Amino acid sequence: MHYPTSARAPGLKFDPFKALAVPRPIGWIASVDRDGVPNLAPYSFFNAISDRPPMVMFSSGGRKDSLRNIEATGEFTCSIANWDLREAMNLSSAPVAPGVDEFALAGLAPAASMLVKPPRVAAAPAAFECRLWKTIALPAQPGRDGAPGEGYTLVIGEVVAVYIADAFIEDGIVQTGKMRPLARLGYMDYAVVSPESMFTLNRPTASADGQSASVQAGPWDGVYR
Repeated sequence: MHYPTSARAPGLKFDPFKALAVPRPIGWIASVDRDGVPNLAPYSFFNAISDRPPMVMFSSGGRKDSLRNIEATGEFTCSIANWDLREAMNLSSAPVAPGVDEFALAGLAPAASMLVKPPRVAAAPAAFECRLWKTIALPAQPGRDGAPGEGYTLVIGEVVAVYIADAFIEDGIVQTGKMRPLARLGYMDYAVVSPESMFTLNRPTASADGQSASVQAGPWDGVYR
């Protein structure tokens, strides 16, 4: 199969794009409105884009509460959704009315942040506290009936503080697999990272003349190259 994205994928029931761009981390975004009412929603178009300074991004389809709140206050948090929180994460995605507190809706306790007003999910294994850097309106694609389509807005934030539950730190290393973080796939599918699904590949080292490369055998020696 090979087709232009301007046309429907032949023979497929749904657009396969999100089933192919996988796995995608889940950005569990918390914000507050001008009155201090919290909002919590998971976003599957989410990722880290820089570590100097640390920055993350997510994109919102349409003018959702998260986007409006962040534009109004300039702050948000992103909690890591894991296997134990999968049902609560899913429930917090419900399209409820503005002003509804999704923490309460999903039975989640909020925890105060260090540097920003929006709380994080207290039970999450880790979280980022972020300040808005920029929003970018992405091009909107017309609907299949020719009507104007609902565009996406890219939200980019600088991470100003990080929370990690102490139980997931061993010998100065974050044990990501033990967190069992979730990833979004296509359709209604998800995946989970676990110690059993993780593996290590050492980075290749270039030769002195820059014409070839080799990879050190064995486990990582703890040195970034």
